[in-house]
Amino acid sequence: MTDPIRVLHGAPLRSRNTFGVAATAPLLAEVADATALPDLFARSEFAGRAPLVLGGGSNLLFAGDPDVPLLALTRQDVRIVRDDGDMAIVRADAGVPWHGFVMRMLDEGFAGLENLSLIPGTVGAAPIQNIGAYGVEVREFIHAVESFEPATGRVHRFDAGQCAFAYRDSVFKHEPDRFIVTAVEFALPRTPSLKLDYAGIGDELISMGIASPTPRDVAQAVIAIRRRKLPDPAVLGNAGSFFKNPIVPVAQAEALQAEHPGMPVFRGNGPETRKLSAAWFIDASGWKGHRDGDAGVAPTHALVLVNHGNASGDELLTLARRIADSVRTRFAVSIEPEPRIVGASW
Repeated sequence: MTDPIRVLHGAPLRSRNTFGVAATAPLLAEVADATALPDLFARSEFAGRAPLVLGGGSNLLFAGDPDVPLLALTRQDVRIVRDDGDMAIVRADAGVPWHGFVMRMLDEGFAGLENLSLIPGTVGAAPIQNIGAYGVEVREFIHAVESFEPATGRVHRFDAGQCAFAYRDSVFKHEPDRFIVTAVEFALPRTPSLKLDYAGIGDELISMGIASPTPRDVAQAVIAIRRRKLPDPAVLGNAGSFFKNPIVPVAQAEALQAEHPGMPVFRGNGPETRKLSAAWFIDASGWKGHRDGDAGVAPTHALVLVNHGNASGDELLTLARRIADSVRTRFAVSIEPEPRIVGASW
């Protein structure tokens, strides 16, 4: 029987992060079966050490070498747990590539995830960050999250209400070293409830000549928009949106909008808050297309930091800090990074 655990020493990480920055992991364990995790943490080099879980490497910035072991869950099984004809519960292992999962669900007649097409990363990362795009957050379709707790050796199952989901947030993000997400169950409907009124999806569908879109049509519209706006990490290293959109009190949003009438404002987490556009602030501060050596900002989208070739993680972090400082100085608004920063603090 093949050992489900493969341990690498001094593992290079450039090809394992979408920024394409150089870093080295002291230890990297590739685990093909989550049931082997207790065996992994029984090994002396992993015992008592909280690992950094590495999915697609699309939500990480290595500003230095990690000082903890890394763990990659490689199993990619997807199965339908229950299907009553209207709604299905679909279980996917943490290692399943996210975009491929979305496309497969659309192929099988399930709706809901189409606005989340082409987001890089894996299924296991989706609930941690509560990924979202084009008016949809993944929490709307998560039924349960399975996880392993290395400190206790316990397997946990969180229903959606226990995950403490918020904007780009969850219990797993609050306690990043406590739980390892091993699988996610999604509740997916067969009857679509399309969301078309966000960031040009409706206009894109019109340009495609589609008057009565299907979920797959919406996915293709989202893919087309993302490909125009966001650089391909395989061509230009990046981690997608680097900054979260700030959530501010209504009064602050109204004061800013009065001073800057063109500033977009969106619904917040409740009636007392509003979500503002980090991209607008960064663009208005003159950073879109900026470049410091090989560290830069994408010319097509102000939220995206890019590696033009050989930028270090520290150089990208330095640029990100300068951007955030300038936005804070000009607008009195704080913007925070989306990716997890490894090897340095924000």
